[in-house]
Amino acid sequence: MFKNYIKIALRNLWRRRGFSLINISGLAIGLTAGFLILLYVNFELSYDRFHTKSDNIYRVVADLKTPSDHLQLSQPAWAVAPHLEEQFSEIESAVRILNMNMLVRNDEIKFKESNAIAADPAFFEVFDFKLLQGDLNTVIKEPYSIVLSKTTAHKYFGDENPIGQSLKITEDGYITKITGVMEDIPENSHIRADMVLSLTTFTEDLDKELNTAWGNYDPAAYILVNSNVKKEQLEPKFEDFLERNCGEEMREFQMFATLFLEPFEDVYLHSTRGGKGDGNINNIYIFSIVALFILLIASINFINLTTARSVERAKEVGVRKVIGAEKGQLALQFVGESIIISIIAFIISIVLSVVFLPLFNAAAGKIISSGVFSSGINILILFSISLSIGILAGLYPAFVLSSFRPVSVLKGNFSTGTQGTILRKGLVTTQFTISIALIIGTIIIYNQTNFMRNQELGFSKEQLLILETNASPKQLAFQNAIEKLPGVKSTSLGSSVPGGGNSNAYSEIENKAGELQAANLALYFVDYDYISQFELELAAGRGFSKEFATDSTEAMVINEETAKIMGYSNPEEAIGAKFKQWGREGQVIGVIKDFHFRSLQQNISPMTMRIESDRNDLIAVKIAGQNIKQTIASIESQWSSILPTEPFDYYFLDEFFDEQYRTEERFGDLFLNFAILAILISCLGLLGLAAYSTLQRKREIGVRKVLGASVTEVVRLLSKDFLKLVVIAFLIASPIAWFIMDYWLSDFAYRITIQWWMFGLAGVLAIVIALLTVSFHAIKASVVNPVKSLRTE
Repeated sequence: MFKNYIKIALRNLWRRRGFSLINISGLAIGLTAGFLILLYVNFELSYDRFHTKSDNIYRVVADLKTPSDHLQLSQPAWAVAPHLEEQFSEIESAVRILNMNMLVRNDEIKFKESNAIAADPAFFEVFDFKLLQGDLNTVIKEPYSIVLSKTTAHKYFGDENPIGQSLKITEDGYITKITGVMEDIPENSHIRADMVLSLTTFTEDLDKELNTAWGNYDPAAYILVNSNVKKEQLEPKFEDFLERNCGEEMREFQMFATLFLEPFEDVYLHSTRGGKGDGNINNIYIFSIVALFILLIASINFINLTTARSVERAKEVGVRKVIGAEKGQLALQFVGESIIISIIAFIISIVLSVVFLPLFNAAAGKIISSGVFSSGINILILFSISLSIGILAGLYPAFVLSSFRPVSVLKGNFSTGTQGTILRKGLVTTQFTISIALIIGTIIIYNQTNFMRNQELGFSKEQLLILETNASPKQLAFQNAIEKLPGVKSTSLGSSVPGGGNSNAYSEIENKAGELQAANLALYFVDYDYISQFELELAAGRGFSKEFATDSTEAMVINEETAKIMGYSNPEEAIGAKFKQWGREGQVIGVIKDFHFRSLQQNISPMTMRIESDRNDLIAVKIAGQNIKQTIASIESQWSSILPTEPFDYYFLDEFFDEQYRTEERFGDLFLNFAILAILISCLGLLGLAAYSTLQRKREIGVRKVLGASVTEVVRLLSKDFLKLVVIAFLIASPIAWFIMDYWLSDFAYRITIQWWMFGLAGVLAIVIALLTVSFHAIKASVVNPVKSLRTE
């Protein structure tokens, strides 16, 4: 019996090959898209969950309040972690992690390592980063000990054993000893490192006061607590802890800290404080909804097409019932055929997933999965979904058609009734509601990304080549040499560039009331040409000038936001204000207009500029638009001659700054691709309903044609009902899409306003898509000879 069911199913599939292809491909595409999104969501949710102690690890973060501002920092002061471990029995271990950019040399091999960290000795005890060589208890205990990742060790030493060998780090050439090799840190870790230097290098040798520095906020800090301790028990005790250790200092400098704990597993997706936690839980929610929508659309499409096809088999059902087939047997046959189709679609979706996974990894910007079969549970989920869809799609024809009276069916008097029509129209309306919502979402995401890319930043980033000199003593000689090259328009030195991060400094600036007001301000060290090089505009006063000898020691330039928090209603009022900052005293000589020195996801914050030549480790080179490659080659030649020990690393500022929006761009691209797939599958569903409707109205179309109806009138007749469904879908989709996308936009400090035309454009696109889809069957039916239609009916 079962063999007979399979034979009949395959025979029916082959007889209607075109129909079967549309049905199977629609479901296969939906399953593939859903599966890839499932892999992505699972990967993002897996961040930092491979650590066995992750439930008991917390990141220590701080709020810093001054009379001027309230900062939310991703790290506490240097002294916090060791003192927490010492003074709280609930805390087993504390680890500080300092992100570093290091110049690393091994004889002639030299690299700028941007993915290096320095960490406390307990690093490998608290976290499950696997050591291939070395003792985890002592591997980074001694100053100048360093652990390399497997890939990094091979980069510097090839197949040679690196243990016991040395590397020179930083411009000063400190000699480090390699004490361990670790497995490459997994992709799904927010702590990333190719090499781990002992933090004792700093705390026990280079700067022995760091362990008692309560006003210096730099390394991230993590604590491992006892298994029965919760953050709600610890956090209330931190106020007394800070008062005991640095209460007087906080009052003296008017900088009041508050400590909080973030669960380690929440840092990547849920933290709003940064610190390499660059995931976004809202994106995960939206992608999960998209996956659900696509699978729902694919299911609806499959059910509609299966239903439309099953009506054509009503006479077959009548014949089978006449010769003795029971209702249960017929129901089992229809459900079985539907399951077979869904399993075929499942197999095709696996093949498609294998083909498209590398492209999906590239689009996501990370290896979300090394292979489709790397996770058996995901395959099982996909199979369960396809099986459920098959059963669901088969139930309607199974129980409706198998219940028809054979005499009525064989006479041609069969109909699925009003309920069936309402069901199918409801399903298509649901499909297009989802599709229109996705179209609206795509339009809004595109416009937000475009808005960030084209927003006026307040500085020039075009044709600027950035070189890292690590504050080499020879950087001035190099600067003078390249200024003479053809193709080089101008140069300037600085400690940072817009988008490249900045130092924060405790500052006191005279406010409008004439008092020195404390604030924690962003600080750029620059040279005399920095302001003109980046085309920053002055709102008041002047920029730095070599004509004033005191500018190099006693002058400061602030931005408008700094003037504002100091109480000045007009930038002119801030000129001449006294300041104290990092041991320097002087006065404000200029106020520059606010510019976006950070991502547009953040508000413009107060910042200051000072001249301090020994802290400038970047050179910004303005180059001509012609012969760029030749100009870079000439610059590299001078670099090799003057700075032979430094690796020649450079980047263009516009590309570097735009990199900040790469996550949003990738999200937008993925969203667009999946929206297109959803619309495609919806069109297949609409095609199914159009085919069914045309089949049901063959006699009506024939009569109208005999009475003189034109092709246009017939097409309009058949299309009218479907356009009504699209309009209803648009009215339902618009408020849903607005709510979801407004929530998504709330993450951005600078965002677009959702405009009415975005909804109008989505509605027009949906109508055009629906018309093109329905017109295929409508035109096909309208050109059929009416005599043939009436004869067959």
